[in-house]
Amino acid sequence: MELEQKIGYTFQNKELLQTALTHSSYANEHKNKVNYNERQEFLGDAVLSIIVSDYLFNNFRLAEGDLTRLRASLVCEKSLKQFACSIDLGRYLFLGKGEESMGGRARPSILADAFEALIAAIYLDGGMEHARKFVLTFVTDALIHDTAALFKDYKTMLQEIVQKNPEEKVTYELVEESGPDHNKRFVVEVHLNSNVIGRGIGTSKKNAEQQAAKEALELMGR
Repeated sequence: MELEQKIGYTFQNKELLQTALTHSSYANEHKNKVNYNERQEFLGDAVLSIIVSDYLFNNFRLAEGDLTRLRASLVCEKSLKQFACSIDLGRYLFLGKGEESMGGRARPSILADAFEALIAAIYLDGGMEHARKFVLTFVTDALIHDTAALFKDYKTMLQEIVQKNPEEKVTYELVEESGPDHNKRFVVEVHLNSNVIGRGIGTSKKNAEQQAAKEALELMGR
């Protein structure tokens, strides 16, 4: 199936994929029993949450509140709709005639639910690691592009404090880079003159620098 090629996963049980793509409006219009995606959407929501939570916990040295805020931005309807659109998921949905006529293929809630149902289908068919690989394809890209906007600009805050003493100088040093291209991990240290005052980990160098500056600010009591 074309969608399988897009997502890089081939189902052993095609019925799981069929169910993930079937909206309740389609099932309601057919006399024969048709499975639709609401139950899989429920499971997919939980699988998505644990994958994202695990990834953020292991890759970002952030406080609980920041982790929660970042996770929420990645699993919200707006983000899931964008993920779905990136693989043209709406094109493959089975919708009832009424829902179709009202533009259901582009409706954010329908696309978000179908995306979560697709996560569940992959999880049920191939296990957690296949589901994790699928989810992180979208999540890591979103983090690279959007993370900076989710946090205060800690680098600027740190610079404003340090520049009050002209003899002091802040520099950032990349000390480690690992992982494949789609799942990079950067470790950055921030130095005040020659002293390390913070260390940050992120999915981009920019994000790791922000986290290093944040740690430095925390050490300063800010």
